[in-house]
Amino acid sequence: MPSAAVDIVRTVEDLRSEVGSWRAGGLTVGLIPTMGALHAGHLSLVRAALDRYDRVVATLFVNPRQFDRPEDLAKYPRTEDDDAAKLAEAKAHLLYAPNVGEIYPEGYSTNISVSGVSAGLCGGDRPGHFDGVATVCTKLFLQSGADGAFFGEKDFQQLRVVQRFVGDLNIPIVIHPCATVREKDGLALSSRNKNLTAEMRTRAPTIYNTLRGAAKKLLDGSTVDAVLAEGTEKIRSAGFEKVDYFELRDADNLQPLDCLQPNSRLFAAAWLGPVRLIDNIAVTNS
Repeated sequence: MPSAAVDIVRTVEDLRSEVGSWRAGGLTVGLIPTMGALHAGHLSLVRAALDRYDRVVATLFVNPRQFDRPEDLAKYPRTEDDDAAKLAEAKAHLLYAPNVGEIYPEGYSTNISVSGVSAGLCGGDRPGHFDGVATVCTKLFLQSGADGAFFGEKDFQQLRVVQRFVGDLNIPIVIHPCATVREKDGLALSSRNKNLTAEMRTRAPTIYNTLRGAAKKLLDGSTVDAVLAEGTEKIRSAGFEKVDYFELRDADNLQPLDCLQPNSRLFAAAWLGPVRLIDNIAVTNS
């Protein structure tokens, strides 16, 4: 028997009315912010939220403020009907799918900017991206009044940005990091993977494999500069047109590291044709 359809609301008023009725019954609320084109990684966040909270709200909003290239925004997949069906199957309770005017009404002029953890990595290659992330997430947290929100570690810098502004602004919400979900060959799940051709898809796992190899070399005592240079070249040699970065950073403050530390994490971003893939792993023996 097919799952019942997930309820959909499109305005702040309707969202708060629904959440308010849950609150009146003493129920807790978990939030899954998304831009749609949902995959198994998103659905794992729904399951994690269901384990912790009584009700789960997923959001679907393709946020124009976090795209630095208009063509990237234009081609971003929009699959609301399919997303709603997946959320219903995953037993989410509500989908909040506002339009741009609901999030950024006429005259809107406020921007949330986070320094420090937003510098470099994707922040360096995508100007304004994390301002857009911080601004829309702040709005979604305040609009929903959720108790907790769930973010995948694939977008690790995004996770740290969100944790930073939530702490700095004393927003009463718990941020729950969730492990990256991968294909069997190691490729991190991403909505952008849909844009890979079959030939590109065979090369895509190179990023993860290179990260793993680099982590092993670092743990075996190789120098950071040598490992990063070798990893960058390996990705290029696999047919990636451009490597935006291949770096070792502190996992807490995201500062670059020139030697291995207990809390080290490797980060990579590279282009296969028009598709920008990112990934990261902890450098650990476990």
